[in-house]
Amino acid sequence: MISITVTALVFGVVFLAELPDKTALAGLVLGTRYRASYVFAGVAAAFTLHVVLAVAAGSVLTLLPRQIVHAVTGVLFLGGAAVLLFKQDDDDEEIRKPEDQSFWKVAGAGFMLILVAEFGDLTQIMTANLAARYDDPLSVGLGAVLALWAVAGLGIVGGKALMRRVPLALITKVAAVLMAGLGAWSLWEAVAA
Repeated sequence: MISITVTALVFGVVFLAELPDKTALAGLVLGTRYRASYVFAGVAAAFTLHVVLAVAAGSVLTLLPRQIVHAVTGVLFLGGAAVLLFKQDDDDEEIRKPEDQSFWKVAGAGFMLILVAEFGDLTQIMTANLAARYDDPLSVGLGAVLALWAVAGLGIVGGKALMRRVPLALITKVAAVLMAGLGAWSLWEAVAA
């Protein structure tokens, strides 16, 4: 059974954390060069694989005692909040251009870009934490994959327009505050249990 509450919470946290990340920029660049649907197919497939791996890792954490899981996820959420607040933007990343515009070349380029760039990324670690925290892999996985797809879609079709209206610094701060709140809540549960 899917929990709408857990799915919505995961969607919000992952969406806000991923929005200021390099994925939106990569999607924007690829989307301006190639057919958007081809780019999205590759990016969406890579994000799906990342979420499956993260949820599996988080589900393994649920085998530990509850207090330890809460303490570990609390510390990792607080670390994630710190990373969001103090990270440096690196806009000089180069995106390799496929030689032709066929579906497989363009989707493959999008897939490989996200697969490599996002492996071990903050949102993948956060998804594993959320899977451990809520012990609801289906709801967490659904929320995370929908959030990542939404960010990719926004980046591919409208990243520039969004960034003109909403300051990136504000999005980053809101995501950091949400992660810090989740971290504090998890630590409080570890101590109170």
